[in-house]
Parts: sequence; structure tokens; C-alpha cells
Amino acid sequence: MQSCEISSDSTDDPLSSGFRPHRQPRIVVIGAGLAGLAATRVLLKNGFTDVTVLEASDHVGGRVQSVKNGEATLELGATWIHGANGNPVYHLAEENGLLEHTTDGERSVGRISLYTKNGVAHYQTNVGKRIPKDLVEEFSDLYNEVYELTQEFFQNGKPVCAESQNSVGVFTRDLVRRRIMVDPDDSESTKKLKLSMLQQYLKVESCESSSPSMDEVSLSEFGEWTEIPGAHYVIPEGFKKIVDLLAQDIPSHTICLCKPVRCIHWNYSAQHREVIGKGSHVKMEDNHNDKNHSHQRNKDPLILGQPIWVECEDEEWIPADHVIVTTSLGVLKQNHEAMFSPSLPEDKVLAIEKLGISTTDKIFLEFEEPFWSPECNSIQFVWEDEAQLEQLAYPEDLWYKKICSFDVLYPPERYGYMLSGWICGQEALHMERCDDETVAETCTELLRRFTGNPDIPKPKRILRSSWGSNPYIRGSYSFTRVGSSGQDCERLAMPLPYANSTKAPVRHLNKPLQVLFAGEATHRKYYSTTHGALLSGQREATRLMEVYHDHKA
Repeated sequence: MQSCEISSDSTDDPLSSGFRPHRQPRIVVIGAGLAGLAATRVLLKNGFTDVTVLEASDHVGGRVQSVKNGEATLELGATWIHGANGNPVYHLAEENGLLEHTTDGERSVGRISLYTKNGVAHYQTNVGKRIPKDLVEEFSDLYNEVYELTQEFFQNGKPVCAESQNSVGVFTRDLVRRRIMVDPDDSESTKKLKLSMLQQYLKVESCESSSPSMDEVSLSEFGEWTEIPGAHYVIPEGFKKIVDLLAQDIPSHTICLCKPVRCIHWNYSAQHREVIGKGSHVKMEDNHNDKNHSHQRNKDPLILGQPIWVECEDEEWIPADHVIVTTSLGVLKQNHEAMFSPSLPEDKVLAIEKLGISTTDKIFLEFEEPFWSPECNSIQFVWEDEAQLEQLAYPEDLWYKKICSFDVLYPPERYGYMLSGWICGQEALHMERCDDETVAETCTELLRRFTGNPDIPKPKRILRSSWGSNPYIRGSYSFTRVGSSGQDCERLAMPLPYANSTKAPVRHLNKPLQVLFAGEATHRKYYSTTHGALLSGQREATRLMEVYHDHKA
């Protein structure tokens, strides 16, 4: 996947000349995650042959990162297939036998995904006491009732009251607190425990939403995210198998690894003539096979017919008729000003700024022997001193207080004795800056403190993700932040130039769909999911197919 062969045997416009074999449209896909691979797969299967994928990192898969640990596979990124009926990721896995060894326990039907539905979650306080199971169940019922209410604002068009500040966190915290405080059957100590559990549940919810805090998640839009019916499935051999299936029919020379993009020059116009012509440092495809390329170094691109030039970090400029951008929302937030020339339209920039993305990280700890009981499926951290807190944000030296839980990986015959911790938000970034030794020691101390067992040994191995500091990802997945809506997802997905755009130079007014956008953040109903990413890639490939097939007809 290291070579990057791009044919250039003709410079005529593919839309004006028809879909002829000697002038295929040249399509560049930026990013080889699920969206990029899905788009490329659809294009190749439908007769588009001049397709190139540019991937900044040294591997395909994007936010899928499966790591072998002995006989087991640990997922630093995507872990679950969420739902079955109509889920393309599920059907891909099922049809290719990837779920044959998935245990019944790994078919979780709960709203909050655990590694097993079997067993019991142990809610432990920071003074080393376990909260009684019946109290946990009583609180859980209350919380889930209020959670269902958060869905109704979008689904039933209920107006949002001003007191909630249109925030899932504010609404949930206020309503649950009121219900706890008016319960005549609970003692003051029980009420305090329930209030503390509320804070822990909101931390878990933040990890699920990949938001710094549920206070930042929009209440009016929360119910638009759509859950596909069916269980949550773990793929024992690793989610990377889905990536392999998507990539297996893509010729190796189509994908260029270690090829970060600096800028997408779209609606290419005379203002860029000076940029290209100034120096001899710019190379145009001179690292490709000579017999496949006719461009000369510093040859004026304006006469070559493509409306787009993709400028790579290695100084190579690649011409294209269409570019499908699948970079994460986090990268767009940080780089969109430098990444597009001319700049993105103001409404698309506003959508990028309004939508949310944060970091959810995992911390895997492997032990020689289990210190937890056989029925324990997770250890949940409940800080009793946080009962009345309004904001769950911590200074850098207290980052560990954002770790909400450690799940037990099942079955032990596959994973050994392994825990998976969860942390999100700015505190996850603080964790990423620590070394392994510090994180392992900190987590061990937490486990000793909350279980009341001072003899828990340090883990024999630690493995953790670092999605926030990864320069090609910059976060885990998106959420609808307060002030944003599903319309922002659709605005982000809208191709450039807009159909009514007056920015395009006259010579390129017949060049529609120059820059297309895919990725989980562009899917209005399935944002944050692998199936949303895959479907978005298929959507943009289909958009191009329809234009060329309609034109041919």
C-alpha cells in the first residue's frame, strides 16, 4: 500500500466527455478509516478505476485499532457492533463468520455496553464499601426513567424548559436530585449515596457520548440518535477484521499510507498560479511510476482540467475531479482553515464549530490473578464527596477522578485476567500525557481504595488508547453539543461547491461535487458509530455514481 499510482492519460472533463474508459474521473479519498474504505469499495465495484486513497497514518482502519495480547484481541478503538437489523457492520460480520465465537455473554442488550451481560456490577465507594445491590437497582430504575424522558424532547417535539439550559446533564441532574430528595422512605445517608451514584452515572454517560460532560450534550437533540434494534456484539478476533473485509478488494496500489494532506485546493483558479510557479521545490507526482504519468514538474495545473489539487505534506500535488474527505471532526476543528483553499463556506465552518467531539480513552490492566469475585462484571467508582457537585471537571493532577469504572473482560479463557477502564474529556488528555508507570500506579491505588483491598498488586501489563493526542484523529467520536443539531451534521455532509454557489470560476461551473464529506460526524442519526461511518462513505460514493450514471444516460 505504499505506492500511489495515479493515471493522467487525458485532461478532458469526464462529465463533458461522458463516462469513457480513457477518461475516468479522478477521485481522491482522504482517510482510510471505515468511511474512506467503504466509499472506495463502492466506487471500484461500480466501474470507477481512477481512485486513490491518501491515509496519513501507517495503517488503515482509522478509529479501529485492534491489538493482539496473547490469544486475545484488545480494542483500543471501536469495540461493539451496535444493533443487528439493518446494520451493515453486523451483516458484514455475520456473513463472514466473525461472530461464530461470540459468547452469549458478549451479546449485550443493555443500553450501557459492558464486555458481558452476565454477572453483577460492583458499585464501590471511595471509602472502600460496596453499595448494596438492591439500592443500586433502585437508583438505576430512577435514572433510566429520567433517561427515557431525555429522549422525548426530540422524538415528541416537547419544548425544553429554560431551567435545563437545553443540557442533558443539567436536566438529568436536577430532576433525579429532586426525586431523590422527596423520597420519604430514604434516610439522609441513602440519599447521599444515590446523589453520588448520579454523578458516577453521568461520568459513564459522558464516556458513552464521548463528551467532556453531559452538561455539554444538547437535550433538544439527544433523542435523534437512533439505536438499531438488536444486541451489542463483540468480535472475538477483533474489529480489525471488519477493516480487512472492506479493504480486501481494494488494490494495494490504490492506498497510500503515511501520506498526510496539507491542503485541498478546490475550485482551482488563477489566484493559485503564483503559488505553483514560484519555486522548484514543489513536486507533482514525480514519485510515481513514469509510464503512468505525463505531468511535468511545475507545469501549470490550470490547463490540466482538474478543478482540485490535493497538496500533501511531502510537497506532492495530486490532481482530482472529486475529493471525498473522511477526516474526523476533531481534525476538521483544528485544521479546517489551513486544510481548504478557498476557505470553507461560513455555514459549514459554523457546523464544524457547533458540533462536539471529545476523547474517550480505555486503560487495559492485565493481572496475574483476579482480585475480583467471579460474578463481578465491573467495578464502578462512586465518590461520596461528589454528591452535590455541579461540574465534574478536575485539575490536571486529579485527572484520575474522571475514571468512571473498570470492566472485567469476559471470558477469562480468552482474555486472562483483564480490566478495561474508561475516562473521557480533558482528563483523558491529562492521562495521555502521563507515562505507563504513572497510570498503572494511579489505577492500582484507585482499585485498592475503592475495593478496600490494600493488597491488590500492580498489573503485569498496561495498554491504553490516546485518541485525543493522535494528530490524525483528535478525539474519539462526535456528539450534538448544546447549540448544535442534526442540521449541522447535514450541513457538514453537504458537498462543495454548493449547487447555488457563485464562488466557482466560470471555467469550473460544470464541475459539481468537487469536495464531498463522509465520516461518522456527517451521519445525522448514526453519528458516533461504526455503521454511521460506513454508511456515510457509501452515501458519498453513491452520490458520485448517480451524477456520472445520470450524465451518461
